[in-house]
Amino acid sequence: MAEYKTKVLIIGSGPAGYTAGIYAARAGLNPVLVSGPQIGGQLTMTTDIENFPGFAEPISGPQLMENMRTQAQNVGVRMVDDKITEVDFNTRPFVCSSENGNEFTADTVIVSTGSSARWLNLPSEKKYIGFGVSACATCDGFFYRGKNVAVVGGGNTAAEEALYLTGFAAKVYLIHRRDALRADAVMQKRVKENPKIEIVWDSVVDEVLGSEQPLGVNGVKIRNVKTDAVSELMIDGLFVAIGHHPNTEVFKNFLKLDDNGYIMTAPNGTATNIAGVFAAGDVQDAKFRQAITSAASGAMAAMEAEKFLQMQNS
Repeated sequence: MAEYKTKVLIIGSGPAGYTAGIYAARAGLNPVLVSGPQIGGQLTMTTDIENFPGFAEPISGPQLMENMRTQAQNVGVRMVDDKITEVDFNTRPFVCSSENGNEFTADTVIVSTGSSARWLNLPSEKKYIGFGVSACATCDGFFYRGKNVAVVGGGNTAAEEALYLTGFAAKVYLIHRRDALRADAVMQKRVKENPKIEIVWDSVVDEVLGSEQPLGVNGVKIRNVKTDAVSELMIDGLFVAIGHHPNTEVFKNFLKLDDNGYIMTAPNGTATNIAGVFAAGDVQDAKFRQAITSAASGAMAAMEAEKFLQMQNS
């Protein structure tokens, strides 16, 4: 067991955490960053990224996160590869405990634990994540120009993903387990009127089909839940759009959350309901969930933490 004391404790990595660390370190705050169970966050499951500023050529998600991590380390962020399992925000300095038995004492905390996509929990799905299976049409839709893709889901998220993909794909199948969409009336109308979208009703994906060399998706095996009839759908990409869940379980007794579990922050800022605790990235952003917006909020959180510490010491 080790004990860490810091002015700024950053819980979680990814674009928000690493950027918060870079800004906090450059402000001379000697931050400690606890990376969490998935070092680098969800972006490590993405292949080529073409919409992050500063890279004229595509860069892979894992490489972008490694670059951010290295940059953060180079400017002085102390990295601890561990997972925070318990927090106490009732007293200051704040105390957090980890899975490995470490204790972290901090004057301020930046929560950047992100959100996790809900998956279908199929072994074949896991195999092809980043190689034809995605949870973000905005991130990966560009790579399916002129190809056939499928979206799984029936809510607003699935409808939005399907509509977005029609700007690239030749054909978009919307696979839904029920006989009616859950999306709102406007979204349903747009989906049903789009000639590129075909809704596959009363169906679930039983298996993702693909090739080994190169690794990639070439179809899905779907089952009709009413008749049990099984068929194959030939596609080049599968987008799972059954929702996300923010990684906020450990904070729920302290931080104010919205109805979907996202941390609520002050308008145009990152401050939470507890003074000295800030939240950045997907853990407080249910709308955009982009690497660039997460990085921006990480910078905001670090600057707000710096200002908070200055006020405490004045």
